[in-house]
Amino acid sequence: MTDSSGTRVTLWIVVAAATLTVMAGAILGPVVPAIQDGLGVSESAAGLIITTHGALIVLASPVAGSIIDRVGPRRPFVAGLLLYAAGGSAGLVIDAFGPLLLSRAVLGVGTAFVYTGITVLIYERFEGQRMDRALGLRSGANSAGAAVWPLVGGALGTLSWQLPFGVYLIALPLGLLAVALIPESGRAAAAADGSGDGGSDPESGGTPAAGVAGVLAVVRRRPALLAVYLLYFGANALLYSIVVFYPQLLAGVGTTSSLSISLYLAANGAAGGVSAALYDRLAQRVRRHVLVIAAFALWLGAFATATVADSPLAAVPPVVGFGFGLGLVFPSAFAWIEALAPVDRQGQFSSYLASAGYVGQFLSPVLFGPLIPLFGVRGVFGAAAVAAGGGVLSLGAALTRRRLRRTPHR
Repeated sequence: MTDSSGTRVTLWIVVAAATLTVMAGAILGPVVPAIQDGLGVSESAAGLIITTHGALIVLASPVAGSIIDRVGPRRPFVAGLLLYAAGGSAGLVIDAFGPLLLSRAVLGVGTAFVYTGITVLIYERFEGQRMDRALGLRSGANSAGAAVWPLVGGALGTLSWQLPFGVYLIALPLGLLAVALIPESGRAAAAADGSGDGGSDPESGGTPAAGVAGVLAVVRRRPALLAVYLLYFGANALLYSIVVFYPQLLAGVGTTSSLSISLYLAANGAAGGVSAALYDRLAQRVRRHVLVIAAFALWLGAFATATVADSPLAAVPPVVGFGFGLGLVFPSAFAWIEALAPVDRQGQFSSYLASAGYVGQFLSPVLFGPLIPLFGVRGVFGAAAVAAGGGVLSLGAALTRRRLRRTPHR
């Protein structure tokens, strides 16, 4: 594939859009108490303003994936950006809980189309090391968004609880740029002239394989897909163990200000951005399985260190180590989906990755929270260390079995 100016423009538009998918919830995190006061609602109700979009992403992502497979990624991606801008910025003028919650649902639908649209645009426009680089930059942009947007939201929230909602309007010029500068794909042209149905599976002789039965047929042939979804679910669950519970650990070592806590989370995002930016070069030197094992080893060390951190300075290496690992796992997961999913159903199967990730984020407090009354907040990170160690052992055993199968018997 040639490195055309159009391809470069597409890359930078999708990289910029990738920061928005994490911004969807992160930008409002620091202003939840202000939202609670401004709307006159309970803390849990105010929290729904942060989490509602995530539930809609889980539900809407498979729909987005199916549409993208039929018409190509460009138009759904643009539509997602416009929905994102409309649903996200509605909080600038809405000051009632019910309508604001509805606008967050619109935001979630838009985010689902943006998230999967980014993935398939990368799959279609890049290959080989350039695809690895694009996936790494995409993950780096997610990490950068996780580092920067909470700070922006917190700063704007000091002026008004509604002002951070205006930042969602950034999606509008990105959508207009996408309309003007991202070309239609061959998939879209095939759909327009009726030569593609978006539901066939090349491995089944072109016979359409729709619905649950079609998905199960693909998974039976390629069971590694389930392992990738489990990996992405676990990575996001572990990420949110830090997002949700690390402030409690920091409070135990004397760090309580929202600004100081946001700096720790920013360090986590910055570390992930560094390793993600290096991902394509690392993937040229070692196999993705090895990179993921290295990530789990980093996570094991990070969470183990968190269990004994006894000062603000000692609490820095865990978030940095976890971030480094995250920057290796996320692009690896997307690259594996590109390799495993049928070519004409990459939107559908990549959308399940988005759903798995957001389910992991949602369930993280449910999985780890019950440990706090039993073992304290450090017990959360002890359990996370055990999970990371299990990942190292499982992946190591899988690689060993693969080598043994490939070794000629004498």
